[in-house]
Amino acid sequence: MKFIKSSLFFIVFVLPVFIFAQSENIDRNVMEKIRNEGFQNSKVMDIAFHLTEISGPRVTNSPGFMRAANYAKDQLIQWGLQNSKLDAWGDFGKGWELEKSYVAISSPWYRSISAYPKTWTAGTNGLQSGEVLLISAKDSASLDAYRGKLKDKILILDNLENYHQNFKPDAVRYSDEELQKMNDSQLEPEDTAAMRRRRERFRGQMGGTRAMLATLKELAEQEGAVAILSSSPRNHDGTIFVQQAGAYKISDPANFLDIAIGLEDYNMIVRLLKNNMPVKMDVDVKTTFQTNDAKGYNVIAEIPGTDKNLKDEVVMLGGHLDSWHGADGATDNAAGSCVMMEAVRILKAIGVQPKRTIRIALWSGEEEGLLGSRGYVKKTFGDPATMKLLPAHDNFSVYFNLDNGTGKIRGIYLQGNEAARNIFQQWFAPFNDLDAKTVTIQNTGGTDHLSFDAVGLPGFQFIQDPIEYSTRTHHSNMDSYDHLIEDDLKQAATIVAAFVYDAAMRDQKIPRKELPKPRGESRF
Repeated sequence: MKFIKSSLFFIVFVLPVFIFAQSENIDRNVMEKIRNEGFQNSKVMDIAFHLTEISGPRVTNSPGFMRAANYAKDQLIQWGLQNSKLDAWGDFGKGWELEKSYVAISSPWYRSISAYPKTWTAGTNGLQSGEVLLISAKDSASLDAYRGKLKDKILILDNLENYHQNFKPDAVRYSDEELQKMNDSQLEPEDTAAMRRRRERFRGQMGGTRAMLATLKELAEQEGAVAILSSSPRNHDGTIFVQQAGAYKISDPANFLDIAIGLEDYNMIVRLLKNNMPVKMDVDVKTTFQTNDAKGYNVIAEIPGTDKNLKDEVVMLGGHLDSWHGADGATDNAAGSCVMMEAVRILKAIGVQPKRTIRIALWSGEEEGLLGSRGYVKKTFGDPATMKLLPAHDNFSVYFNLDNGTGKIRGIYLQGNEAARNIFQQWFAPFNDLDAKTVTIQNTGGTDHLSFDAVGLPGFQFIQDPIEYSTRTHHSNMDSYDHLIEDDLKQAATIVAAFVYDAAMRDQKIPRKELPKPRGESRF
């Protein structure tokens, strides 16, 4: 997912609602069964192991993603869910897999370095050795000075980033004071003009840099350069954050090889070159592209409803299955996927007979822009661009999402839906002793519940302890199985199972906000 945004969720208007302190009919016996199954017979770490270390990195449409998706589909069938399938949501593009990566400094002395080619880049066609060329250009026009000089070179931008020691812990939990502040926050109107100005300033600042980098890569490819090295202020202390280098549509050519390295190595190379000390490197990268099937696939399965009047209504839970490739995508987002799979396993294990149909979805293409959930919502419920709604829209109750790392659930974001507050507060009551009770009007952005909210359907993301998500594991080479916290995942799966059951058994669907207006080109 994109990085956590814990800002207030702003909207232009607030629909007046009347909140009645209606008592929810919570089956305490079922809650106890869910808790016992979730904590005493948990399979959550075994599921996580299959999604991560057995499947490998899960870039959308890659072999690793398909291994994980097929495992999930088959496992859901074994647990007794129905209609389990890989569900095509639309066109995605090329799959990509890294098969080999060796990057080392060979002169002025030898040093192998941690390096991660970005997705959808080409390889080197064998071992390449070359001098590193320092690029001091500040804009596209000043790149003319380097024309004719790039062949067989490894490029690096003249961009020293000062290293700063961090005296704060990487892993943290929310304090009582922070959660209370979330709980007490108010819905405020959006200052659309100010937000637009901020976006325009940011785009202006980034646009020049991106244009220069795109021009440099194009020139480098034309002249036969080997690769370009990149880093960021976050890439330090052995952690390297790495994502994509460019486009992935079938018609797009392979991107020029862009390799993410640690800040310390990047700065060292730049300092040597600026002091007239030549640097040579060896680079051997092999990548492969999957082009036979450009479709994107989600994993979908159901526990059918049993009530003759409510069985066509749907309660959904999900998280995204795809990941980046620096590690095996444990906290982003095998954690959310294994919790959601464990939640439906718990419900099947205790033999519930839900009134409404419970549907689990494990999304693909989230990292490229919520593509899997957006495609599914558009074909199933309605198009946010036109707000032309489909019949299934009326039969939908609620969607619950998990995608903020391995931390335990501390509460839920209301996404501006104040009418759901009293309901969720009561649903949390049996689990207050597990530190889960905060209900905030705030929203966290950048993940799949937004696809549902975009067409006026209730979609919610749980509040999770941040642990080391933003500081260490999110989109990095540290996002591995050992960074999962078993007790937190058990707690999360137990609470999700309870929420899903409560929603499936409730007499009414979850209240909705006013329908949004058509947004033209759909953006999140």
